[in-house]
Amino acid sequence: MGEEAGKKLRKALLKNSGNPTLAWQIFTRIASSNPPHRTSILSSIPHITRILVRAKMFTQTHYLTNLLVNNQSCSSSSFTYLLTLIRIIANAGHLDQAIPHFRALRNHFRDKPPSISYYNMLIQCSIRQNNPDFVSFLYQDLILAGVKPETYTFNLFIGGLCDSGRLEDARNLFDKMSEKGCLPNEFTFGLLIRGYCQNGLVDKGVEILDVMENLGVATNVVVFNTLVSRFCKDGKTDEAEKLVERMRLVGINPNVVTFNSRISALCSAGKILEASRIFRDMQIDKELGLPQPNNVTYNLMLQGFYTQGMLQEASALVDSMKINGVFTQLQSYNIWLLGLVRNGKLLETQSVLNEMVDKCIGPNIVSYNIVIDGLCKNGMLADARTVMGVMKSSGVPPDTVTYSSLLHGYCKKDKAGEATKILHEMIKSGCFPNTYTCNILLHSLWGQGKISEAEKLLQKMNERGYSVDTVTCNIVIEGLCKSGKVDKAIEIVDGMWTNGSAALGELGNLYIGLVDDDNNTDAVKCMPDLVTYSILINTLCKDGRLDEAKKKFIEMMKKKVYPDSLLYNIFIHSFCKAGKLSSAFRVLKDMEEKGCGKNLVTYNSLIRGLGRKGQIFEMYGLMDEMKERGVSPNVETYNNLISCLCDNERAEDAINLLDEMLLKALSPNISSFKYLISAFCKVGEFVPAREVFSISLSICGHKEILYSLLFNGLLAREEVLEARELFEAAVDRSLEIGNFLYKDLIDRLCKEEFIDLASDILKKMMSKGYTFDHASFLPVIDGLSKRGKKEEADELAERMLEMASEGKVMNKVCGDARVYEKSKKYRGSDWKTIVHRDDGSGTALRTLRRVQKGWGQGSISSFQPPKSDYLDDWDGNFPLH
Repeated sequence: MGEEAGKKLRKALLKNSGNPTLAWQIFTRIASSNPPHRTSILSSIPHITRILVRAKMFTQTHYLTNLLVNNQSCSSSSFTYLLTLIRIIANAGHLDQAIPHFRALRNHFRDKPPSISYYNMLIQCSIRQNNPDFVSFLYQDLILAGVKPETYTFNLFIGGLCDSGRLEDARNLFDKMSEKGCLPNEFTFGLLIRGYCQNGLVDKGVEILDVMENLGVATNVVVFNTLVSRFCKDGKTDEAEKLVERMRLVGINPNVVTFNSRISALCSAGKILEASRIFRDMQIDKELGLPQPNNVTYNLMLQGFYTQGMLQEASALVDSMKINGVFTQLQSYNIWLLGLVRNGKLLETQSVLNEMVDKCIGPNIVSYNIVIDGLCKNGMLADARTVMGVMKSSGVPPDTVTYSSLLHGYCKKDKAGEATKILHEMIKSGCFPNTYTCNILLHSLWGQGKISEAEKLLQKMNERGYSVDTVTCNIVIEGLCKSGKVDKAIEIVDGMWTNGSAALGELGNLYIGLVDDDNNTDAVKCMPDLVTYSILINTLCKDGRLDEAKKKFIEMMKKKVYPDSLLYNIFIHSFCKAGKLSSAFRVLKDMEEKGCGKNLVTYNSLIRGLGRKGQIFEMYGLMDEMKERGVSPNVETYNNLISCLCDNERAEDAINLLDEMLLKALSPNISSFKYLISAFCKVGEFVPAREVFSISLSICGHKEILYSLLFNGLLAREEVLEARELFEAAVDRSLEIGNFLYKDLIDRLCKEEFIDLASDILKKMMSKGYTFDHASFLPVIDGLSKRGKKEEADELAERMLEMASEGKVMNKVCGDARVYEKSKKYRGSDWKTIVHRDDGSGTALRTLRRVQKGWGQGSISSFQPPKSDYLDDWDGNFPLH
């Protein structure tokens, strides 16, 4: 009778598994029936438990536990089914709900502990669900219960301790294994070695490898790969190579994972040339028994080339991958897209997307998001919207990342209205904003100085349940630093260590209610991170407060917030800028000891610092080191060296660097040519100056600064006629003339009796619509009058007075202080200076007075432009930003 009832109950539960409430009612009705039927329901416990767990009806599971522990008639079956109940709940990912049931089991069946395999299952669940406290309880419980742990049990404990960073505890447990009658196996050693490597203690990992070999435990390729990868990440390539040789000596052949680990680490450290050599050896040295590269290898190299801006190498690799038939994965295409976007090749991404469609390889949401994000970051918002339209028509709906990228793009352009439309469109499509989205808006508001709007957004985030995370706090801290309130930012960071995001209350009453630490556990987790300290330290360094920056650096290290290359570069740049090269190189040494490799920014800062000290030999040394390490110099690198060589009168050597740039297809910029033109003009070497000038025009175009540099150099060396030709060429191209010493040119032409040429220059300037310094007319009027060309002199004087009466001034303020000093004696607005000139005869003055009488005007001072009271402009009609 009981067995038949049990079958009926299981059948009823199975039939109503989709209706957990009804299934539970059926179960409880039968369970509360007469005692003879109670044993029949025990076999249904697993069935009803699964139904309750799927419906998250955990309160009802406690009824089952009570039913089982109170069943005196069949305690053995009750024990078995209670174990099953706990296992079902734990394996479903609800360990916190399973723990009370396990404690009830141990309290009721004190003398009957579970098997070691059952403990192992619970330990696994505890580690997987990140519950270290229950792991500790389980270890103590199995020891007290007299259950003998297995090596597998210790492996679980050691792995969990290593993953949580408790390496000392893991090592102590490892040492106690023999006391418990367990010997460590290769997995035990591997777990401990991995733990040390993950925490940057690779030397400790090698010690464990030594112990492993001394005990005769077989090593394996996974253990060696772990150590090799860590050595490479730490920049210790020699140690990595020694370890690979050690593998071969013990009869373990490095596999493709070994090589991929080395290549990945080298690429991450910016040592792309070293990675490329290994990659090449894998391709061609088959006789050495090296593994052939796989898709992962190719993808790592492709990503590495793009990260270092080596576009030609990346393009060649893509072609090679296509020829070899390995460019078939969506991941490879996404790496290609990301590389193009990050290197500004946005137009090429369209052809890549088309190719993906043609070959039926995606594109997926990641592909589209890469392109849209790149377009938005480069301000190409209309193009981003177009790609989003293609994305929708292809059946790929935008997600929160897509909308967040667009939102960021519009915020960056200060288009608040468009950003709001994107936000509404996002919500309407079912993609609700997350903390990241809100942080984008918050960053925009702080950046625009809209503090009150930022405060309101923070309050809305709190009201709608969005957590105020470390990123949010960093946005506020950065806003304070940019607005000059770094000391207030420091107060908030100090407060975050104890109060989490509630430290924002330091800003005032409006922020105090944003976060309640008693009710919001996220606030406690909201601790300062590397970005937080980077913001503070960068601001302190820029303000010249280097000692305070160093104190903050020491503080973050004590708090176990470890620096990266970016933070080290901030210090190196600041010390180099302050002329403290010895301090910069001490930071560099510490940087390398901590496993942070030098990158392009590091080298540029050091080369610039050495340049300021004139240490040319050392600069070349760093350039050579860059090339050896696979770090490609950029335009800034070359400009730093060119500038230093030019300052030290070694312009011929600087020309060689210009040639080197052109050979590498690295386009020099205007600064490159400015240094060279100025240097050659300074020593009167006009042949190479003209050559450089000609090259600069073909690369940079016809820029005013290039013309004015050569012009002023020619004029300084009395090359007046050549200077005139260059100036007229600039005027013909309608370039600005604010940096040209054109008044000196006109004056010298007049002194050398080239009055007609000087007059032609004035006429050309006027015909082109230029407005220029009125004093330029005076030497020409003087010269024409002396030659008896009264009519022409009167015409120029009249034009001069017309310009003055219209209040015209120079079209551009002189940017060069030396140009200003040389030209200010003829300032157009100072008519008294013009009238009382002492550098010529009074002919020009008499001409002006004669023309003035013909106009029927008053005194000459009346031609001075009327004064403008600039305070009149501040009537409140101007925006505050």
